[in-house]
Amino acid sequence: MDKYMMVILGMMFVGMAIAFISPDGTIRPQPFIALFYASIAGAIAVIIYGSYKSRKEQQKLRRERRKKSRK
Repeated sequence: MDKYMMVILGMMFVGMAIAFISPDGTIRPQPFIALFYASIAGAIAVIIYGSYKSRKEQQKLRRERRKKSRK
């Protein structure tokens, strides 16, 4: 996964924590559920995009290896 995607994934995890912890360090009585679920959805999207990009790169490498072996 790219370093930019890792940074975004880290921010998503920080957002999950912010949803439940108030600025003074205590647990919120009413957490921000929308922020929590948005962070989960963002993290899942980043993971899926990273695996998709990796799979496409591996397919490209396999095609190149096959072309070299046929020649």
